[in-house]
Amino acid sequence: MSQAPLNIPLWLARDKPPGGITAGIRNQLGPLAEIVDDPRVTDVFLTGSGVVFVDTGEGSYPVSGVGIANAPATDLARGLIEAGGRHVDEANPLVDVHLGGGLRVHVALSPISTRGPEISIRIQRHQKPQLDQLSLEFPDVVIPRLIHAVETKQTLLISGATGSGKTTLLGALMAYAASTERLVVLEDLAELMIDHPHVVSLECRQANMEGKGEVTLTRLVREALRMKPSRLIVGECRGGEIGDLVQAFHTGHRGVATTVHAHSVEEVPLRLDSLAALAGIDSKHFARHAVGAFDLIVHLERVGSQSRRISFGHLRRTTEGELDVVVEEIPAKPAST
Repeated sequence: MSQAPLNIPLWLARDKPPGGITAGIRNQLGPLAEIVDDPRVTDVFLTGSGVVFVDTGEGSYPVSGVGIANAPATDLARGLIEAGGRHVDEANPLVDVHLGGGLRVHVALSPISTRGPEISIRIQRHQKPQLDQLSLEFPDVVIPRLIHAVETKQTLLISGATGSGKTTLLGALMAYAASTERLVVLEDLAELMIDHPHVVSLECRQANMEGKGEVTLTRLVREALRMKPSRLIVGECRGGEIGDLVQAFHTGHRGVATTVHAHSVEEVPLRLDSLAALAGIDSKHFARHAVGAFDLIVHLERVGSQSRRISFGHLRRTTEGELDVVVEEIPAKPAST
């Protein structure tokens, strides 16, 4: 049996490194590089106390024999952020970047992080994900339903908790868009990989050291509408851009897709209301537009460590004009023909 690198427990012994990580990125990762190499690891965390944890989909575990002191951890954090083309310092202590090889890095420095640098690395192993890689429950039922929704250009709202696979599902679904379509993808941090011949990817930009040059997601939504998209795809709605996105639905842009953070399909209306509030939109006014904008809610949740469950829902208005959702029951078997 091969020895695990850096005294990592044998259950984390390296099999083969993920493709796409350049020598420069590996050098920036320093002592974390060999941990990132393990194909079972989905996340690596360096805590402010210098302890390294990994997540393999079954919870986080400390890595034995690896510790990074405060000063080198700060250098590590800054190096990773700079490798992604952004900057992090005391004036701007919370930053995330997307690096090559499917790595997404988030850094929190002092004074926000009280014990020392906090580094979170998420690893996307499949550069262009496929639906069958998601290990969905009842695949014979849900996968045809999902593909049909894309092929008929339904507007999709994909919801789920952090780490549920929203981005992976969105990327896998958009591969079923017609090859003649132009997909314009907007993200705060570019990470969507879509197996499609015509993808335009736009990413938000952080303000420079003088506080100038910021490009927000709201700005990108408005600009993208001038680029003649066949489909507008927003990686995640987190704020006021929801108003511009819903407006796009009502100006003839079909097949739009985005994701939101929600712990259940029933929680989606409340989440949309909070985003509308950030955009300064009255909840009842927003409800009228949202019901007509989104054709289908697709909620994704993890079941255990391996499989995922899909729930479908449809937005509606209550008699009081508030936003609500109707959950669609999924049969365990496809309907017989």
